[in-house]
Amino acid sequence: MKLTRLFLLALSVSLFVSCSNDDDSDNPKGVYDNGIFILNEGNSTDGGSVSFISDDLNTFTKDAYKTANTTDFVGKYLQNIFFDGDKAYIIAGGSNVINVVDRYSFKLLAKVETGLNAPRYGVVKDGKAYVTNANTYWSKTNPAGNTDDFIAVINLATNKVETTIPLNTTANHIELHNNKLYVTEPYNSDKLLVVNPATNKLETSLTIGFGADTMEEKDGILYAIRSSYGERSEIVKVKLSDNSITKITFPESLDGVKNLDIYNNKIYYTLNTAVYAIDYTATTASTTPIFQYTSTSDYGKMYGFAVKDDRIFIADGGDFKSNSKAYIYNLSGTLQKELTVGVGPNGFYFND
Repeated sequence: MKLTRLFLLALSVSLFVSCSNDDDSDNPKGVYDNGIFILNEGNSTDGGSVSFISDDLNTFTKDAYKTANTTDFVGKYLQNIFFDGDKAYIIAGGSNVINVVDRYSFKLLAKVETGLNAPRYGVVKDGKAYVTNANTYWSKTNPAGNTDDFIAVINLATNKVETTIPLNTTANHIELHNNKLYVTEPYNSDKLLVVNPATNKLETSLTIGFGADTMEEKDGILYAIRSSYGERSEIVKVKLSDNSITKITFPESLDGVKNLDIYNNKIYYTLNTAVYAIDYTATTASTTPIFQYTSTSDYGKMYGFAVKDDRIFIADGGDFKSNSKAYIYNLSGTLQKELTVGVGPNGFYFND
């Protein structure tokens, strides 16, 4: 009898603990847990903003940053959000600042305000953030503007830039794979830069052609899309084990493709208002879009793009003077949600 009672007691405690753990995993960590941030670039007058839509598409906040930090100015020309643990880092390239917030409440924790010059994109490794900086821009009186970009190395314990990595070229997107940093720049460089964060030095540069922009890695291959003026667009595939390069060249009808993303073994890319997909092992490009949308942009094309969780996310740049639109589709191209967001939406960031 005593053994039976002890067994039942142990069983009930086990079930209670199990249920409690399940309940904990289901409880959101904050109001902005389990959803998508939409980064709105803004303009020089009004600054940027960050919108939020929950994963179930039922809860929307047009300006999460202002809601959480009513008196703080997030900055001009918001460029990128990257994450580390419970923190999100919002890069305001036009204000030379990175806002550090709690990724679940969006409450401001700190700012990185020195050592930056036109910051662009960032990644995190071992307590350090590596952020590309455009530094100065080329002009007839400043021809060095094409060779003075750098990576700022930020100690995330102090939120201070502790050193910089000169690149001797221009830089924009940055990715971290196999303990190396990979950097592209779509306008002034034909190189893929490979930087070693262990030595804080440029290790090598691979010639892949002008116009390389967004990248993604899958199965040891780094895929980068390039869209150079006057040349055929390409998907460049770099085998990370030996830096060997192969390419998929697009036909002339797809000159100007952008926004590479890989999801469920498919490579997605866009041209103006059309979305395309091919198998990630394909050797030729598809010229038949999954769908097209009607743009309200002055430029007649999308400005931000992502594919995740069986959805396709599109940000329409608008006129960069007033609120614009973001759209969420299923993978077949059926519209699931239309959102009025801030000025110049340029990217989607998933807070899972």
